[in-house]
Amino acid sequence: MTSKTRRHLLGALAAAPFFAGTQLAWGQATNLKISHQFPGGTINEGDFRDRLVRMFAQQVSERTKGSLKFEIYPGSSLMKTNAQFSAMRKGALDMSLVPLNYAGGEVPETNIGLMPGLVTSYQQGASWKNAEVGKELARILGEKGVVIVSWIWQAGGVASRGKPIVDPADAKGMKVRGGSREMDLILKEAGAAVVTLPSNEIYAAMQTGAMDAAMTSSTSFMSFRLEEVAKALTTGRDKAYWYMFEPLMMSKAVFERLSKDQQAVVMAVGAEMAQFAMKAAQADDIAVAQVYQKAGAKVVDLNAEVVKKWQDIARNTAWKDFAARNANCANLLKLAEKTL
Repeated sequence: MTSKTRRHLLGALAAAPFFAGTQLAWGQATNLKISHQFPGGTINEGDFRDRLVRMFAQQVSERTKGSLKFEIYPGSSLMKTNAQFSAMRKGALDMSLVPLNYAGGEVPETNIGLMPGLVTSYQQGASWKNAEVGKELARILGEKGVVIVSWIWQAGGVASRGKPIVDPADAKGMKVRGGSREMDLILKEAGAAVVTLPSNEIYAAMQTGAMDAAMTSSTSFMSFRLEEVAKALTTGRDKAYWYMFEPLMMSKAVFERLSKDQQAVVMAVGAEMAQFAMKAAQADDIAVAQVYQKAGAKVVDLNAEVVKKWQDIARNTAWKDFAARNANCANLLKLAEKTL
């Protein structure tokens, strides 16, 4: 063997462990599907939840050197909205950004994600991730086959075809979409008739008169163009009696097939996206008021006294009902109250 050949061989052997380590860290390219119900846009324009998913996909793909790639399906184009959580549990869907409470019929504990009066600020909602309630919720979802990747909260308001719903008494006799079992309970206590459907079906229901008012997030009020069918808006820009938890989640079966390095990147980018989401949600709470005012709708805000009225109703109806569902629900509620 010549000295030149020996040098080439030694060089190849020296490089081999590094190459093997790189392959072990990133592996072969994997394509993952992300589904959500919101209108599609671009990474720079449109519904911030769609933008967040696109930003997440881009960042993860870059940081994993292309070993993880993503296909994004907005507007429930891959599967129906209410099927997404169940599909993740079975490993039939890789990822979804969806209001957690939509899974309430399947996993009762998830209804804590839209529990009136329990979260009253973005800061409090954000604190859940590292608080006992967040750790317990993550544990329960893990047992059900789902991993929380990004913790996203949004304030909610009410759009109405007629008079604004501010005080609980305003809801009496109206057909209102609450968005969760718990929201429906406080609406019923206030004298309203409840309508159950996902947010991407609100427009048609309000347009036809099948529904008088709808509770949803500031972003959805704009993305689904509800200003075209609403005459009044109660905003969440200053105070709100309900906040919606709509995390970006991944199937646990899919997550566990990723390498440790890939998992670390997914969770790191997810945490960064939560910071983007809070700023975007707060900006939309202000922007939605401007959109509705421009459309000629009456825009009103809530004060602390009104928020307390709704919270008092929630304590005696929704909170009690949730706590009675099972031991996990009772414990989650107790832990959540510690953050109030």
